[in-house]
Amino acid sequence: MKKILFGGAILMRTPLMAQDSTGSLTISGYAEAYYQYDFNKPTDNNRPGFIYSHNRHNEFNLNFGFIKANYAAAKVRANLALAAGTYMNANYSAEPGVMKNIYEANAGIKLSKKKNLWLDAGIMPSHIGFESAVSKDCWTLTRSLLAENSPYFEAGAKLTYTTDNGKWLLSGMALNGWQRITRVNGNSLMSWGTQIQYKPSDKVLLNYSNFIGTDKPDNARLSRLFHNIYGIFSFTDKLGVTAGFDIGTEEKTAGNNDKNTWYSPVVMVKYAISDSWTIVARGEYYSDENGVIISTGTPNGFKTTGFSLGIDHAPAKNVLVRLEARNLSSKDDIFAKPSGFTNSNTFITSSIAVSF
Repeated sequence: MKKILFGGAILMRTPLMAQDSTGSLTISGYAEAYYQYDFNKPTDNNRPGFIYSHNRHNEFNLNFGFIKANYAAAKVRANLALAAGTYMNANYSAEPGVMKNIYEANAGIKLSKKKNLWLDAGIMPSHIGFESAVSKDCWTLTRSLLAENSPYFEAGAKLTYTTDNGKWLLSGMALNGWQRITRVNGNSLMSWGTQIQYKPSDKVLLNYSNFIGTDKPDNARLSRLFHNIYGIFSFTDKLGVTAGFDIGTEEKTAGNNDKNTWYSPVVMVKYAISDSWTIVARGEYYSDENGVIISTGTPNGFKTTGFSLGIDHAPAKNVLVRLEARNLSSKDDIFAKPSGFTNSNTFITSSIAVSF
Protein backbone atom coordinates (compact mmCIF):
# COMPACT_ATOMS: atom_id res chain seq x y z
CA MET A 1 0.00 0.00 0.00
CA LYS A 2 1.30 3.44 -0.86
CA LYS A 3 1.79 5.69 2.18
CA ILE A 4 1.00 9.40 1.80
CA LEU A 5 2.95 11.74 4.07
CA PHE A 6 1.71 15.16 5.03
CA GLY A 7 1.85 17.73 7.82
CA GLY A 8 1.37 21.41 8.50
CA ALA A 9 2.38 24.31 10.73
CA ILE A 10 1.43 27.97 11.09
CA LEU A 11 3.27 30.81 12.75
CA MET A 12 1.96 34.36 12.98
CA ARG A 13 3.61 37.48 14.32
CA THR A 14 1.70 40.76 14.33
CA PRO A 15 2.40 43.98 16.24
CA LEU A 16 -0.87 44.66 18.05
CA MET A 17 -0.24 48.24 19.10
CA ALA A 18 2.38 50.64 20.31
CA GLN A 19 1.84 51.02 24.02
CA ASP A 20 3.76 54.28 24.23
CA SER A 21 7.23 55.54 23.44
CA THR A 22 8.78 53.07 25.88
CA GLY A 23 7.28 49.73 24.89
CA SER A 24 5.31 47.64 22.41
CA LEU A 25 3.07 44.59 22.48
CA THR A 26 3.38 41.85 19.84
CA ILE A 27 0.97 38.96 19.34
CA SER A 28 2.29 35.85 17.62
CA GLY A 29 1.11 32.31 17.06
CA TYR A 30 2.42 28.95 15.92
CA ALA A 31 0.88 25.64 14.89
CA GLU A 32 2.72 22.59 13.60
CA ALA A 33 0.72 19.69 12.20
CA TYR A 34 2.42 16.49 11.10
CA TYR A 35 2.03 12.97 9.81
CA GLN A 36 4.40 10.20 10.89
CA TYR A 37 4.62 6.55 9.89
CA ASP A 38 6.41 4.11 12.21
CA PHE A 39 7.32 0.88 10.38
CA ASN A 40 7.10 -1.07 13.66
CA LYS A 41 3.36 -0.28 13.59
CA PRO A 42 2.73 0.17 17.36
CA THR A 43 -0.80 -1.00 18.16
CA ASP A 44 -1.60 2.03 20.35
CA ASN A 45 -0.19 4.47 17.75
CA ASN A 46 2.22 5.88 20.33
CA ARG A 47 5.92 6.31 19.65
CA PRO A 48 8.39 5.09 22.35
CA GLY A 49 8.11 6.78 25.75
CA PHE A 50 11.41 8.67 25.36
CA ILE A 51 10.01 10.53 22.32
CA TYR A 52 7.96 13.65 23.14
CA SER A 53 7.81 15.60 19.88
CA HIS A 54 5.99 14.12 16.86
CA ASN A 55 5.06 11.11 18.97
CA ARG A 56 1.98 9.71 17.22
CA HIS A 57 2.00 7.03 14.50
CA ASN A 58 -0.10 6.92 11.33
CA GLU A 59 -2.32 9.91 12.02
CA PHE A 60 -2.56 13.59 11.18
CA ASN A 61 -2.12 15.60 14.34
CA LEU A 62 -0.99 18.85 15.93
CA ASN A 63 2.50 18.51 17.36
CA PHE A 64 2.73 21.95 18.90
CA GLY A 65 0.76 25.16 18.68
CA PHE A 66 0.75 28.34 20.73
CA ILE A 67 -0.59 31.87 20.97
CA LYS A 68 1.94 34.28 22.45
CA ALA A 69 1.97 37.87 23.72
CA ASN A 70 5.31 39.63 24.06
CA TYR A 71 5.83 43.01 25.72
CA ALA A 72 9.16 44.77 25.24
CA ALA A 73 10.28 48.10 26.66
CA ALA A 74 13.62 49.67 27.52
CA LYS A 75 13.65 48.33 31.08
CA VAL A 76 10.86 45.76 31.17
CA ARG A 77 9.95 42.66 29.15
CA ALA A 78 7.39 39.88 29.47
CA ASN A 79 6.09 36.83 27.60
CA LEU A 80 2.90 34.80 27.90
CA ALA A 81 2.22 31.82 25.63
CA LEU A 82 -0.55 29.22 25.88
CA ALA A 83 -0.03 26.01 23.95
CA ALA A 84 -1.55 22.67 22.93
CA GLY A 85 -0.61 19.60 20.88
CA THR A 86 0.77 16.09 21.23
CA TYR A 87 4.11 17.52 22.38
CA MET A 88 2.41 19.39 25.22
CA ASN A 89 0.37 16.30 26.18
CA ALA A 90 3.53 14.19 26.44
CA ASN A 91 6.08 16.58 27.90
CA TYR A 92 3.86 18.46 30.37
CA SER A 93 2.01 15.39 31.69
CA ALA A 94 3.53 15.81 35.17
CA GLU A 95 2.18 19.35 35.56
CA PRO A 96 -1.20 20.00 37.23
CA GLY A 97 -4.28 21.58 35.64
CA VAL A 98 -3.78 24.59 33.41
CA MET A 99 0.00 24.38 33.89
CA LYS A 100 -0.08 21.66 31.22
CA ASN A 101 -0.82 24.36 28.65
CA ILE A 102 1.62 27.11 29.62
CA TYR A 103 4.55 27.29 27.22
CA GLU A 104 5.91 30.61 28.50
CA ALA A 105 4.94 32.94 31.35
CA ASN A 106 7.76 35.20 32.43
CA ALA A 107 8.63 38.80 33.21
CA GLY A 108 11.97 40.59 33.36
CA ILE A 109 13.53 43.87 34.41
CA LYS A 110 16.76 45.49 33.28
CA LEU A 111 19.06 46.02 36.26
CA SER A 112 21.59 48.39 34.71
CA LYS A 113 21.18 51.63 32.81
CA LYS A 114 24.38 51.18 30.83
CA LYS A 115 24.86 47.40 30.62
CA ASN A 116 22.71 44.63 29.19
CA LEU A 117 21.93 42.97 32.52
CA TRP A 118 18.49 41.40 32.98
CA LEU A 119 16.65 39.52 35.70
CA ASP A 120 13.83 37.30 34.41
CA ALA A 121 11.50 35.04 36.38
CA GLY A 122 8.73 32.60 35.53
CA ILE A 123 8.33 29.78 33.02
CA MET A 124 10.95 29.99 30.26
CA PRO A 125 12.56 27.94 27.49
CA SER A 126 15.43 25.85 28.83
CA HIS A 127 18.99 27.19 28.93
CA ILE A 128 20.14 23.70 27.86
CA GLY A 129 20.60 22.61 24.26
CA PHE A 130 20.50 23.98 20.72
CA GLU A 131 17.07 22.50 19.88
CA SER A 132 13.66 23.70 21.01
CA ALA A 133 10.03 22.59 20.85
CA VAL A 134 9.52 24.90 17.86
CA SER A 135 10.51 22.59 15.03
CA LYS A 136 10.86 25.31 12.40
CA ASP A 137 13.70 26.83 14.46
CA CYS A 138 15.65 23.54 14.47
CA TRP A 139 17.86 22.12 11.74
CA THR A 140 16.05 18.77 11.74
CA LEU A 141 12.32 18.07 11.67
CA THR A 142 12.37 15.70 14.66
CA ARG A 143 14.32 16.27 17.85
CA SER A 144 17.54 14.45 18.72
CA LEU A 145 17.59 11.92 21.56
CA LEU A 146 19.67 14.27 23.71
CA ALA A 147 17.14 17.08 23.21
CA GLU A 148 14.12 14.87 23.91
CA ASN A 149 15.64 13.70 27.18
CA SER A 150 16.94 16.96 28.64
CA PRO A 151 14.83 19.96 29.68
CA TYR A 152 12.82 21.78 27.00
CA PHE A 153 11.53 24.29 29.58
CA GLU A 154 12.25 25.48 33.11
CA ALA A 155 10.69 27.56 35.85
CA GLY A 156 12.73 29.82 38.09
CA ALA A 157 14.70 33.07 38.08
CA LYS A 158 17.52 33.89 35.66
CA LEU A 159 20.19 36.59 35.71
CA THR A 160 21.66 37.26 32.25
CA TYR A 161 24.49 39.52 31.12
CA THR A 162 25.38 40.12 27.47
CA THR A 163 28.49 42.07 26.53
CA ASP A 164 28.14 45.27 24.52
CA ASN A 165 29.61 43.61 21.43
CA GLY A 166 27.24 40.64 21.75
CA LYS A 167 30.04 38.08 21.78
CA TRP A 168 29.54 36.82 25.34
CA LEU A 169 26.39 35.75 27.19
CA LEU A 170 26.57 34.73 30.86
CA SER A 171 23.58 33.39 32.80
CA GLY A 172 22.93 31.98 36.24
CA MET A 173 19.60 30.60 37.39
CA ALA A 174 17.68 29.18 40.35
CA LEU A 175 15.22 26.50 39.21
CA ASN A 176 12.27 24.50 40.52
CA GLY A 177 13.89 21.30 39.26
CA TRP A 178 14.74 19.27 36.17
CA GLN A 179 12.14 20.53 33.68
CA ARG A 180 9.59 21.32 36.38
CA ILE A 181 7.02 24.09 36.63
CA THR A 182 5.62 22.66 39.85
CA ARG A 183 8.31 21.33 42.20
CA VAL A 184 8.26 17.61 43.08
CA ASN A 185 6.23 17.02 46.25
CA GLY A 186 8.53 16.64 49.24
CA ASN A 187 11.47 18.38 47.56
CA SER A 188 12.64 21.40 49.58
CA LEU A 189 15.83 22.15 47.65
CA MET A 190 16.30 24.61 44.81
CA SER A 191 18.18 23.48 41.69
CA TRP A 192 20.72 25.62 39.87
CA GLY A 193 22.02 26.22 36.36
CA THR A 194 24.55 28.27 34.44
CA GLN A 195 25.14 29.11 30.79
CA ILE A 196 28.19 30.54 29.02
CA GLN A 197 27.90 31.38 25.34
CA TYR A 198 30.60 32.80 23.07
CA LYS A 199 30.24 34.10 19.51
CA PRO A 200 33.71 34.94 18.16
CA SER A 201 32.13 35.72 14.78
CA ASP A 202 28.80 35.47 13.00
CA LYS A 203 29.88 32.02 11.75
CA VAL A 204 30.67 30.38 15.11
CA LEU A 205 28.69 29.91 18.32
CA LEU A 206 30.07 27.97 21.31
CA ASN A 207 27.96 27.06 24.35
CA TYR A 208 28.33 25.44 27.76
CA SER A 209 25.33 24.92 30.06
CA ASN A 210 24.83 22.89 33.21
CA PHE A 211 22.27 21.77 35.79
CA ILE A 212 22.97 21.05 39.46
CA GLY A 213 20.23 19.73 41.71
CA THR A 214 17.81 16.88 42.26
CA ASP A 215 14.54 15.68 40.78
CA LYS A 216 13.38 13.63 43.74
CA PRO A 217 11.77 14.30 47.17
CA ASP A 218 14.05 14.89 50.17
CA ASN A 219 13.57 11.35 51.54
CA ALA A 220 14.91 9.89 48.28
CA ARG A 221 17.27 12.70 47.30
CA LEU A 222 19.94 11.92 44.69
CA SER A 223 22.24 14.72 43.53
CA ARG A 224 22.36 15.26 39.75
CA LEU A 225 25.04 17.09 37.75
CA PHE A 226 24.50 17.61 34.03
CA HIS A 227 26.66 19.26 31.36
CA ASN A 228 25.59 20.40 27.88
CA ILE A 229 28.23 21.44 25.33
CA TYR A 230 27.72 22.38 21.70
CA GLY A 231 29.10 24.37 18.81
CA ILE A 232 27.37 25.71 15.70
CA PHE A 233 29.65 26.39 12.73
CA SER A 234 28.85 28.02 9.38
CA PHE A 235 31.72 27.06 7.09
CA THR A 236 30.17 28.70 4.04
CA ASP A 237 26.86 30.34 3.17
CA LYS A 238 25.63 26.87 2.21
CA LEU A 239 27.35 24.46 4.61
CA GLY A 240 26.86 24.31 8.38
CA VAL A 241 27.74 21.81 11.12
CA THR A 242 26.37 21.49 14.66
CA ALA A 243 28.13 19.22 17.16
CA GLY A 244 26.85 18.60 20.67
CA PHE A 245 27.65 16.46 23.70
CA ASP A 246 25.64 15.90 26.87
CA ILE A 247 26.87 14.06 29.94
CA GLY A 248 25.21 13.66 33.32
CA THR A 249 25.83 11.91 36.61
CA GLU A 250 23.50 11.07 39.49
CA GLU A 251 24.23 9.45 42.84
CA LYS A 252 23.42 5.76 43.04
CA THR A 253 22.43 6.20 46.67
CA ALA A 254 22.18 9.35 48.79
CA GLY A 255 25.57 10.63 49.95
CA ASN A 256 27.42 7.93 48.00
CA ASN A 257 30.38 8.77 45.77
CA ASP A 258 29.32 6.08 43.29
CA LYS A 259 27.52 7.63 40.32
CA ASN A 260 25.34 6.52 37.45
CA THR A 261 26.38 8.19 34.20
CA TRP A 262 24.57 8.85 30.94
CA TYR A 263 25.85 10.65 27.85
CA SER A 264 24.94 11.52 24.27
CA PRO A 265 26.92 12.91 21.32
CA VAL A 266 25.24 14.27 18.18
CA VAL A 267 26.44 15.76 14.88
CA MET A 268 24.32 17.49 12.24
CA VAL A 269 25.38 18.62 8.78
CA LYS A 270 23.19 21.04 6.85
CA TYR A 271 23.64 21.99 3.20
CA ALA A 272 21.63 24.57 1.28
CA ILE A 273 21.06 23.31 -2.26
CA SER A 274 19.50 26.65 -3.17
CA ASP A 275 17.77 29.56 -1.47
CA SER A 276 14.68 27.41 -0.94
CA TRP A 277 15.96 23.82 -0.66
CA THR A 278 18.06 22.37 2.19
CA ILE A 279 19.20 18.88 3.13
CA VAL A 280 20.33 17.86 6.62
CA ALA A 281 21.90 14.66 7.96
CA ARG A 282 22.25 13.65 11.61
CA GLY A 283 24.18 11.00 13.51
CA GLU A 284 23.67 10.43 17.24
CA TYR A 285 24.20 8.04 20.12
CA TYR A 286 22.61 7.87 23.56
CA SER A 287 23.86 5.71 26.42
CA ASP A 288 21.97 5.35 29.72
CA GLU A 289 22.98 1.92 30.96
CA ASN A 290 21.49 2.38 34.43
CA GLY A 291 18.21 3.98 33.36
CA VAL A 292 18.58 7.37 35.06
CA ILE A 293 16.74 9.19 32.28
CA ILE A 294 15.47 6.37 30.03
CA SER A 295 14.63 3.15 31.82
CA THR A 296 14.24 0.01 29.68
CA GLY A 297 14.54 -2.82 32.20
CA THR A 298 16.83 -4.66 29.76
CA PRO A 299 20.32 -6.10 30.42
CA ASN A 300 22.26 -3.33 28.65
CA GLY A 301 19.91 -0.46 29.41
CA PHE A 302 19.35 2.22 26.79
CA LYS A 303 22.22 2.20 24.27
CA THR A 304 20.88 3.54 21.01
CA THR A 305 22.39 4.81 17.76
CA GLY A 306 20.42 7.02 15.39
CA PHE A 307 20.71 8.36 11.85
CA SER A 308 18.40 10.66 9.91
CA LEU A 309 18.23 12.38 6.56
CA GLY A 310 15.83 15.23 5.86
CA ILE A 311 14.94 17.65 3.12
CA ASP A 312 13.34 21.07 3.63
CA HIS A 313 11.66 23.33 1.12
CA ALA A 314 10.82 26.98 1.78
CA PRO A 315 8.57 28.14 -1.10
CA ALA A 316 8.25 31.51 0.67
CA LYS A 317 9.96 33.20 3.60
CA ASN A 318 7.12 32.23 5.90
CA VAL A 319 6.59 28.65 4.68
CA LEU A 320 8.64 25.53 5.46
CA VAL A 321 7.80 22.05 4.13
CA ARG A 322 9.81 19.16 5.62
CA LEU A 323 10.30 15.42 5.12
CA GLU A 324 12.61 13.22 7.21
CA ALA A 325 13.55 9.53 7.36
CA ARG A 326 15.12 8.29 10.60
CA ASN A 327 16.36 5.03 12.11
CA LEU A 328 17.12 4.17 15.74
CA SER A 329 19.01 0.97 16.59
CA SER A 330 19.47 -0.26 20.16
CA LYS A 331 21.64 -2.94 21.75
CA ASP A 332 18.56 -4.55 23.33
CA ASP A 333 15.04 -5.17 22.04
CA ILE A 334 13.29 -2.04 23.34
CA PHE A 335 11.02 -0.99 20.44
CA ALA A 336 7.46 -2.34 20.56
CA LYS A 337 5.74 -3.93 17.59
CA PRO A 338 2.60 -6.10 17.36
CA SER A 339 4.60 -9.35 17.53
CA GLY A 340 6.76 -8.28 20.51
CA PHE A 341 9.93 -6.18 20.72
CA THR A 342 12.79 -5.45 18.34
CA ASN A 343 16.08 -3.57 18.49
CA SER A 344 15.41 -1.32 15.48
CA ASN A 345 12.93 1.43 14.67
CA THR A 346 12.52 3.18 11.31
CA PHE A 347 10.04 6.00 10.80
CA ILE A 348 9.22 8.77 8.34
CA THR A 349 7.89 12.18 9.37
CA SER A 350 6.54 15.11 7.37
CA SER A 351 5.38 18.60 8.30
CA ILE A 352 4.58 22.05 6.94
CA ALA A 353 5.32 25.32 8.73
CA VAL A 354 3.69 28.64 7.85
CA SER A 355 4.45 31.90 9.63
CA PHE A 356 2.60 35.21 9.48
